Amino acid sequence: MRIGNRCFIFLFTSLPISAASLPCIAPEATAASINKEVCVRAHVYNVVQLRSGTRFLDVCSPQTPNAECRFTIISLAEDARDVGALTPLVGADIQIRGKVRSFPDHREIMLTHARQLHGGPEKFRPNPALLQRYSASEHSLAFRDPNLRNGNGNGASKPKPLSVQ
Repeated sequence: MRIGNRCFIFLFTSLPISAASLPCIAPEATAASINKEVCVRAHVYNVVQLRSGTRFLDVCSPQTPNAECRFTIISLAEDARDVGALTPLVGADIQIRGKVRSFPDHREIMLTHARQLHGGPEKFRPNPALLQRYSASEHSLAFRDPNLRNGNGNGASKPKPLSVQ
């Protein structure tokens, strides 16, 4: 930026590194990344769709028995609109960003939005346990905040509605 005869140079020495710029790991390496958001590089051999609409991206070679395939990518029926068609991915090498979830016999990444295939994050889902007591019409909070105690000790006071003028 130039002001008058003086020249100012702004240097950003510590730019944040996005998860999309991190190197991708192989599906076999996901065992060391449980509950971490990573980029996984895999080849899609097949897309399997259940009657419920849930789809699986098969990233294990056809020679690998199902019992030995320890990683999968799953897309739930409720996410089909945001994910789009998966059959064009058959035979392609993909990179997917997501949180590695662990189960007794395998690990998986949930494909909830197409942006995950381009370095973007999973779709945000609110915690349903926090929404149990929430009522927008009654201006109640979705959680108990000890800082908002109403005198009876339950911490569930109602916030004052905003006044529109």
